[in-house]
This record gives sequence, structure tokens and C-alpha cells, in this order.
Amino acid sequence: MSFSKQVLEMDWEAKATELSEGLRETVLKKLRKRGLVVAISGGIDSACVAALAVRALGPERVFGILLPEKDSSGWSSQLGRKLCEKLGIKYQLHDIAPILEAAGCYRQRDEAVQSVFPEFTPDMKWKIVMHGDRLNTDAVNFFYVVVQVNGEERRFRLPPQAYTQIVAATNFKQRTRKMMDYFHADRLNFAVAGTPNRLEYDQGFFVKLGDGAADVKPIAGLYKTQTYKLAKHLGVIDEITSGEPTTDTFSLPQSQEDFYFSVHYSQLDLLMWAKNHAVSTEEAAQVMGLTPTQVQRVYDDIDQKRRSTAYLHSPPLLLEKVPELEPYKLG
Repeated sequence: MSFSKQVLEMDWEAKATELSEGLRETVLKKLRKRGLVVAISGGIDSACVAALAVRALGPERVFGILLPEKDSSGWSSQLGRKLCEKLGIKYQLHDIAPILEAAGCYRQRDEAVQSVFPEFTPDMKWKIVMHGDRLNTDAVNFFYVVVQVNGEERRFRLPPQAYTQIVAATNFKQRTRKMMDYFHADRLNFAVAGTPNRLEYDQGFFVKLGDGAADVKPIAGLYKTQTYKLAKHLGVIDEITSGEPTTDTFSLPQSQEDFYFSVHYSQLDLLMWAKNHAVSTEEAAQVMGLTPTQVQRVYDDIDQKRRSTAYLHSPPLLLEKVPELEPYKLG
């Protein structure tokens, strides 16, 4: 197939049928579970997975769980509730802030921010971002904390130790959510759904043993653009299918490009497809309205993320094989 902006189009009904049949087979026969737990964030990926699960298993075999904490935006839970009610599934909302408080998540994180901005107080809105336009520069990436002070945003560069402490602390959020997922899965004898799309799965945009932990990942083969279109085909509410993706991790709004990806998903989807199909930078640039140098920067960033996050996909490494267990591995 030659490269164009239409390469990600497909027959959405055929794809919905294919994935729902595969999900039903996986949950009921391979995993031998009664249904599926889906953590619903109010975003497109979890919404698509929940709708796909209902198609595959029926609403009575899908359980939604909404897991806000004190930095979550109010709209995320509102959208999550509305989606669950539209899909006709049982759900539960559980505020995980007390667990995070007890584990030291907020304290450790605030201490790291105060190391670069001593005047920071927990009531201030803030986020972390990478430096500006990565499409037009080869400069080394640095992280900054952005704090809203008296209505104005101030930016402070994060040294490595402060950055990793913030990431380590905020990873508590994803790991705590997954703990709650598996509580309900054990209670119901259900499997746990993972919700990464292809960009997140490929590029390591998940927390190991957090949102990266799951029994089945139904949309890991779908680019973000495709996830939006499949979700719309499956009847996901318009407020979600028309929304922009956000991490919903910090008190200031943070896009995925702010923190991780080099360009907007609508560009990255196509450029990753082009790279995966050995499309030259010159051809990709012509289709995308970019320069070959800009395309090469995106290609290089894709490779760099694949190298640096490969360990996230790895199961625990054994120093010796346990051959007796080989026949029992799930295919």
C-alpha cells in the first residue's frame, strides 16, 4: 500500500466484529473468566475498550471502575459515569486519594517540586512538560515544572533527581488503580482489561505494573486515530469521541505531547505507520507537509522510545528455565 493520509482507514464494522470475537474467545476460553473489568478514565481508550467489551460479552459481564484522585479533573468522572450508563454496565466510583496520601505520593511529589520552587504549596496548580517544539530542533530534551502563580504560569527546569522523584511518586496513581482493578477482578472472577492504544503500547507510554498490567489488551494494535473512529462506530458518547487526549495526572491540564510524544497523535499515527512500512523520509514529508529532517526527527524519536522502554514489555527474567511450566503457557 502506498503512503497517504488514508492508510489508517478500514471497515470499522469488520474490525469491531474481529476484535469482539477475539476478546470473547480470550476472556471466556483462554483466560476462563466470567467477564471483564475495565478501569474507565473518561478518555477515548478506556471508553473504546468498554464498548468493545460490551459488544463481545454483553453488559452483564462487564464491570466499570472509576478511580479519581485529588488531581483528577471533575469532568473525567462525569464522562465515565455517563459512558457506563449509556453502555448499561455496572460500575463503581472509588476515590483513591486517601490511599495515595497514606503511601506518600503527594508528599514526595511536592517535596520534589519545592526543590526547584521553594514557594510551591500543594494548593497551587501545576504540571511537568518537556521543552518546546521538538519537531524543529535536535536539542536534548529537558523537563520543566510549570506552576500557576497568581494566574500566571512560571516554568522551572527539573534536575534529574527531582524529575525521577515526581515520576516515581505519580506512578503510585497508576499502580493503585491497578490494585483496585484486580480486587474487583478477583471478587467477580473477571479478567482485567488493559487500555493502551498502539502508540502507547509501542512507545512505552504506560507504567509497569500500573496501567501496563492487564490480562488482555484489546486495542494495542489500533493507532490512536483508529481508536477514535472505532469508538465512534461502537456508540461511545460524543463528549468522549470529540475530546483531546490528556494525561489527567496533574492539576494543570497536560497534553500527551507536553510530556511524552514528539508531535500530535494525528501526525504520529501516520508517521509511525510510514516508518513501520519503510516509507522514506522524503515520501513521508511530501504527504505530511513536513521536511525530511522533521520526519527523520520523529523516526528517531520512535526508535529511541522503543529502545529505552523495551524493559516495560518484558516479563520477569528468570536465571534458569522452568521447563515443567512451558506446556501451560497461554497462547
